[in-house]
Amino acid sequence: MRSGQSHAIRKRMKQARGSFGVRGMDSAWTAFDVVTQTMLQKAFDDPKTVDLEKLSNAIVDQSLKDLSFCKDAGRMCYAVVQAEAQKAATSVFRRNLLTRLQQEFTAREQTRNRSVREWVCLVTFICSIFDYIKVNNAPLVALVDPVYDCLYRLAQPDALINEEEVDCLVVQLHRVGEQLEQTNSQRMNQLFYLLRDGFLLQEDLSSMTRLLLLEILEFRASGWTLTDTAHKYYYSEVAD
Repeated sequence: MRSGQSHAIRKRMKQARGSFGVRGMDSAWTAFDVVTQTMLQKAFDDPKTVDLEKLSNAIVDQSLKDLSFCKDAGRMCYAVVQAEAQKAATSVFRRNLLTRLQQEFTAREQTRNRSVREWVCLVTFICSIFDYIKVNNAPLVALVDPVYDCLYRLAQPDALINEEEVDCLVVQLHRVGEQLEQTNSQRMNQLFYLLRDGFLLQEDLSSMTRLLLLEILEFRASGWTLTDTAHKYYYSEVAD
């Protein structure tokens, strides 16, 4: 494997480990036009004065076309949900957000057929919402199966030959895999059977995909962490 390729693999895997860390929402904020920025600020300050259904749709719409935005959109939605609960004692935003997500999830195959990038954005956004928004410190039950179904789709043979989809799969498993397994370990086992079979049996995978699959298989087998030896292997420059 050439060093340039190994550098690209290492970079992608570092993104998988770090793309969901706590960061400011400046980049996500500036993705909106001034009108939506103003609406969002009002939602934080006085949610009763804002059309929260319109705001939720604006966030979903932006998430489906901007991968950088949807990585942080879950935290933005969480902030709105918290502000509404504390200042208005209602859950209009969360209810409308989940309704819209259900609609997008139902049409996921059409979305994938139309645009893999939009499909990847949808999966990233759903996982971001699952990661951030909790009820009594537990994940939203309504999102458990949709998240699993999206990850299962990314583990199918026709998706494993698309590096963009494999990147998405690995990133989301690093992000929510452990907490997702706690909700339904049987489905996680089935997902990893698919990934193992793809790694072992599918002949048309790129070297990048094989390395990413091997890393995520070992990551889960080690209790959703990497040993020092494995970390050095996956994150060090591979010699020519």
